[in-house]
Amino acid sequence: MTFPSTDPSKRTGGWSAVLAMSLAAFALVASEFMPVSLLTPIAADLHITEGQAGQGISVSGAFALITSLLIASVAARIERKKLLLCLTLLMIVSGTVVALAPGYPSFMFGRALIGIAIGGFWSLSAATAMRLVKPEQVSRALAIVNGGNALATVIAAPAGSFLGSLIGWRGAFFCVVPVAVLAAVWLLISLPSFKAERQAGSGNVLRLMRQLPVALGMVAVSVFFMGQFMLFTYLRPFLEGVTGVSVSTLSLMLLGLGLAGFVGTFLIERFMGRGLYRTLTAIPLIMAVIALALVSFGKSPLLTAVLLGLWGLVATAAPVGWWTWLAQTLPDDAEAGGGLLVAIVQLAIAGGAIIGGLAFDLSGYKATFELSAAVLVAASVLAWLAGRNATQIHLVEPNATA
Repeated sequence: MTFPSTDPSKRTGGWSAVLAMSLAAFALVASEFMPVSLLTPIAADLHITEGQAGQGISVSGAFALITSLLIASVAARIERKKLLLCLTLLMIVSGTVVALAPGYPSFMFGRALIGIAIGGFWSLSAATAMRLVKPEQVSRALAIVNGGNALATVIAAPAGSFLGSLIGWRGAFFCVVPVAVLAAVWLLISLPSFKAERQAGSGNVLRLMRQLPVALGMVAVSVFFMGQFMLFTYLRPFLEGVTGVSVSTLSLMLLGLGLAGFVGTFLIERFMGRGLYRTLTAIPLIMAVIALALVSFGKSPLLTAVLLGLWGLVATAAPVGWWTWLAQTLPDDAEAGGGLLVAIVQLAIAGGAIIGGLAFDLSGYKATFELSAAVLVAASVLAWLAGRNATQIHLVEPNATA
């Protein structure tokens, strides 16, 4: 696999900086999803409802969306190392504010700060990885960065619950701060300086949608994540109501799903090497088959556990593929493309959860899972179309550099 941007002089640094970014990604995602297992103690301590506590996740997502649309114009003016360090420091401030929050407003303010850090960091991750390693190693670097994401997804909720029982929810949140400090120091030492380069129109990320292969790819990403979260959001009621598992068994199944996803983020590279678009087309098809299989065999705990492991293996690996697609398709507009991708994914996740919830309430889990399968098939078709049109890409600003 090759990447259109071939200037080797712009790829300095090394794997130490990639690992530092992976640690930062771990801390970010752990911070983002920590409230999932701590809603009850948060609500009790702050004298709010659990629903209000849950809005701490929603507000971080909203600010991540806003930041992802604006970060390209900021990155054009600020040296990237400084910008990434500032985002990591913002994570440290967020964890401290949340842990010390005397009331609900300060808690939500801290959650808004983590949203800004999340939106900015993920928008810049692909562009940064492209400058740290050789072109043929970009997909591996992205897999390592996303490995931090996958690992945090696996352990954030159970670790939050365990730590909350030992040292309280505030202590659980503050435990992320030392990790973020370590990531900041590591980035400071290992990350090379990147000259800030202005690009005409860099503030208007939607201009990228004028390119047909980009538009098809972005729509495919959106439909994929919508289909994924139509099903994933409602796994717990499915496992409790249909499979009939206990809470402990449910936790083990979800842990297995997460661990399989962690493995998948590193296995996907060899498949992408044989064909990026083939891989991006196959993943949603496999997930669609799994969704239908869950409808047919969901009453068997053993088969359900196996199917969920397969789901995690491919679903968690998919972002690595799409970030690689971004690096290959928009090597000279990676910040704007990354911001647009993050925004689209955030909207798609929210949309999938809402539509899946409506289907679940109206017709039950079968309708939700079958609808998820149909949407995932559509995502596969769109990915195939994006691959077919990839050779037609024309950069809107051919003289721009990343």
